[in-house]
Amino acid sequence: MNMSHSARARERLVVIGGDAAGMSAASQARRLRGPDELEIVAFERGHFSSFSACGIPYWVGGDVPERDRLIARSPEEHRARDIDLRMRTEVVEIDFAGARVRARDVDSGAESWTSYDKLVVATGARPIRPDLPGIDAPGVHGVQTLDDGQALLDTLSATAGRRAVVVGAGYIGVEMAEALINRGYEVTVVNRGKEPMSTLDPDMGRLVHRAMEGMGITMVDDAEVTKLLTGDDGRVRAVATADAEYPADVVVLGIGVRPETDLAKAAGLPLGDHGGLLTDLSMRVRGHENIWAGGDCVEVLDLVSGRERHIPLGTHANKHGQIIGANIGGGYATFPGVVGTAVSKVCDLEIARTGLREKDARRVGLQYETVTIESTSRAGYYPGSTPMTVKMLAERRTGRLLGVQIVGREGAGKRVDIAAVALTAGMTAEQMTTLDLGYAPPFSPVWDPILVAARKAVAAVRSGAS
Repeated sequence: MNMSHSARARERLVVIGGDAAGMSAASQARRLRGPDELEIVAFERGHFSSFSACGIPYWVGGDVPERDRLIARSPEEHRARDIDLRMRTEVVEIDFAGARVRARDVDSGAESWTSYDKLVVATGARPIRPDLPGIDAPGVHGVQTLDDGQALLDTLSATAGRRAVVVGAGYIGVEMAEALINRGYEVTVVNRGKEPMSTLDPDMGRLVHRAMEGMGITMVDDAEVTKLLTGDDGRVRAVATADAEYPADVVVLGIGVRPETDLAKAAGLPLGDHGGLLTDLSMRVRGHENIWAGGDCVEVLDLVSGRERHIPLGTHANKHGQIIGANIGGGYATFPGVVGTAVSKVCDLEIARTGLREKDARRVGLQYETVTIESTSRAGYYPGSTPMTVKMLAERRTGRLLGVQIVGREGAGKRVDIAAVALTAGMTAEQMTTLDLGYAPPFSPVWDPILVAARKAVAAVRSGAS
């Protein structure tokens, strides 16, 4: 039986979720408050803590040689810092009226209640797994946790065939396509969108499509999966759409993720339009003084559109955890929002975006001009120079930068950070044209591609205003 709040000489922080946001919060709170002041109990239903989900495709593909390199801090390391991390233990109920949680041992089924003074909800996100015939057949894999990655690798090792189908062509889908290509598989990507990478505008997604086909990947766009077919042994053997069947010895689901908020919803905590928890600037759950939330289970403010969005990225999760831990530990920190920056790659193709797509701008009622330019990663005469395409959106009349998308080879992707900083600062395209960016022939043309796009956007804004 747990001691009552009044009987405990110190506060108790309970953390639900042992990955980036949850354990960053616990670690930061511990730095600020010692074990004599603050007891910390954390629950994690999986086998691993503080791991990089973003690194799983590169582990599966062989770029990262071993699983443990993706683990930033083991359960034993957390416990050595006086954090009581309980692995393979899932919280199944939050009773915020009674300030307690009910946890279940995943292996034994035993349950117990743990009271809290402060609670952090960091339950992450879950892969979208459509309710289709055959979706749970052996050989069909999602990739969200290290357990998922290990299960996929076990299947690849045990499967004689070399045909893989990836369902979905977002970040996870294209990264897993690369991983399977690296392992010598014939890869087909089945995507219900008109083009891959729905985080880009379709004209930029078309560039990704062409490049992936050039790598030997079979791209099937505008196709809805209707069922997964199985063989006599019960294993998956093909992915079916309304028009065709695609043979598969292994299937990887890369459809995306949803906030894991069933627990929060059952407790009556506030959720946004995308199903994520809603917090204030300090990452405190709205309307609940002693409950915080962070990571892939929350929605965040988009600084460009002014709307809430769900953006499941480890960068945000770690920041959320630091902010939560600082506030629980007696400090002060806030998370103002995001501009929606993301970068990915498939083989040697780099894909990046920040800010709004055209449909995002239309959805929130912004009028805009759009320009697209072709440039190179280095001075054209310097060896190794490769082409890149930059698309820029600027607000009509004001010229305020709204978004940038980049598709290119080496040196293209991280250029998006220039635009991310400009968006955060609320700069106009015209202000961007005078940015003092680093230049030397091995690194960029004398006019960086971002600045070339900005100059063209200025001209488009002026032309639209005339």
